[in-house]
Amino acid sequence: MAGKSLFTIVSYNEAIPEVQKIYDETKKELGIPFVLNWFKCQGNNAILLRGNWEKLRSTLIMGNVPNIIKQLIIYNVSSKRKCEYCATAHAIFANMMGKAIGGNDFIITENLDSDIIPVSYKTALRVVTKGALHPETIGQEDFDELYEAGFDSGEIQELMAQADLVNMLNTIADISGIKVDNELLEIEV
Repeated sequence: MAGKSLFTIVSYNEAIPEVQKIYDETKKELGIPFVLNWFKCQGNNAILLRGNWEKLRSTLIMGNVPNIIKQLIIYNVSSKRKCEYCATAHAIFANMMGKAIGGNDFIITENLDSDIIPVSYKTALRVVTKGALHPETIGQEDFDELYEAGFDSGEIQELMAQADLVNMLNTIADISGIKVDNELLEIEV
């Protein structure tokens, strides 16, 4: 969404102590020295911010599924939905992680069909993108594909939770009208 943010962006210095504490948690857990606009646009509501942060943290950061798969899912769904904020932010995170797979010159988001990307990643990306965009079409055959790709039942639940998470991320980013963080663009790979 172009233009001014529809939600008030609450900077760290303007935030109440409870919100500052959450901001500090996001920086530490995400390994970045700044607070993302996605969090700052919720800084007027500590209860909402806490709930959304805990959901993001539990679903994206924690768990057994490699974070790069989760980042790629969010990037892929966000791109298809044309959520500029989430597509850009999660492409940056995925591309930084993708260097471990393909080397310093490898941009994973531009090479999702590459043979160096594990089949399990591609299967998860395809099935969970389908789940996020068309949840009514998910069936046993999709779960069977994930099992065949090597995921266990707990990991499949974790993957499917990404469909829910990306829907929340995209909705808040699009409704708020936030712009991609300058600090994030500066670390783009």
